[in-house]
Amino acid sequence: MKKIKLMSLIAIVALTYSCKEVKKEAKDASDEMEETMQEINEEVTEEVIKFNMEPKSDSKVTGDVTFTQTDGMVKMVANLTGLTAGEHAIHIHEKADCSSADGKSTGGHWNPTFQDHGKWGAAEGYHRGDIGNFTADEAGNATVEFETDEWCIGCEDMTKNIVGKAVIVHQGVDDFVSQPSGDAGARVSCTGIIQ
Repeated sequence: MKKIKLMSLIAIVALTYSCKEVKKEAKDASDEMEETMQEINEEVTEEVIKFNMEPKSDSKVTGDVTFTQTDGMVKMVANLTGLTAGEHAIHIHEKADCSSADGKSTGGHWNPTFQDHGKWGAAEGYHRGDIGNFTADEAGNATVEFETDEWCIGCEDMTKNIVGKAVIVHQGVDDFVSQPSGDAGARVSCTGIIQ
């Protein structure tokens, strides 16, 4: 009789241990699946739009611009060719309309917060489109990289949404002082940001 009780007790302990192991394995698998789903969701939240730049004002400036939104940040990368060597300005303008030969169909700088023109981040104010200046090499090539949480791709906040705007490259430099646009000269390349 003692032997049967002992065997029963051993069987109960073994079953209890097995159930605990199965539960632990199921929880580990569930945690792993949840982690995988979270990684997939994070990947899905990345949004990318890419556009080609077209020459304006009788220039030969071309290239492409890519906007990537990840975790509330938007990164812009512009690869440009056909520039004159030296400094140039680049801005986001208010309308995604590159139809005019001089690029002026894009309107003024994108300024949804109604600030004075200035250098990005200046305490005195700046436009959301005031990206700034960059330098083209002797061959006329340049890469411009810019990242901010003050832009978004297709969100409902019209003070941040870049969709429906245009990227303009200027012949000259932005002086960050002249109003309303920094006196950067002719618009030599354009692309409309239309999603």
